[in-house]
Amino acid sequence: MLTVEDFKSGQVLLIDKPLNWTSFQVVNKLRWHIRQKFDLKKIKVGHAGTLDPLATGLLIICTGSFTKKIDEYQGQIKEYTGEITLGATTPSYDLETEVDEFFPVDHITDDLIYKTTGQFIGEISQIPPMFSAIKMEGVRLYNLAREGKTAEIKSRKISIETFEVTNIDLPKIQFRVVCSKGTYIRSLAYDFGKALNSGGHLSALRRTKIGEFSVESATEPLAYIDAYLS
Repeated sequence: MLTVEDFKSGQVLLIDKPLNWTSFQVVNKLRWHIRQKFDLKKIKVGHAGTLDPLATGLLIICTGSFTKKIDEYQGQIKEYTGEITLGATTPSYDLETEVDEFFPVDHITDDLIYKTTGQFIGEISQIPPMFSAIKMEGVRLYNLAREGKTAEIKSRKISIETFEVTNIDLPKIQFRVVCSKGTYIRSLAYDFGKALNSGGHLSALRRTKIGEFSVESATEPLAYIDAYLS
């Protein structure tokens, strides 16, 4: 069983983030239970890479002195699996907001889908979604978006090592992506739909790997608390 010194000196916790939890909620929950169990006034706890509330999967949580390693973990290659729904867009590029426009899909063939993935492999330019945690003049973009405001967002260079379509059942396609830090899979879904002369939004997302860490070794937060912090 882990001791208070273990958590203070530093632990890497592999957490499988549930649907509808924010990454911040996971950190807060674990921090609170660590403090309660060991009667601590404070302890450093942080995560290495945000997952949106509608995404599930691997979240690396660092405690104590290991919070200094967060930047190192954030910079590692990540793997995701998920689903893109073609023929419709949303302002958030995912299911957080309602569909705002519909597009035809009758012209989309399996061959066209497979061929189009090639446009998104390698170093590409990508514009992050307006509904993102990026700060502009000290304000999170998603706060502006929820107020109905817009802002000019600069494109950024990202790298996609793998973009594999694993199943096609139009208007939905399943995929696997291996990509660099800073990649927005929601933007990839939107841009992919556009490249198909249609529209697209992300309808499911799961982070499966960060570097050598796999979600197969991760535990859901409440199960982790029951096992180690209750």
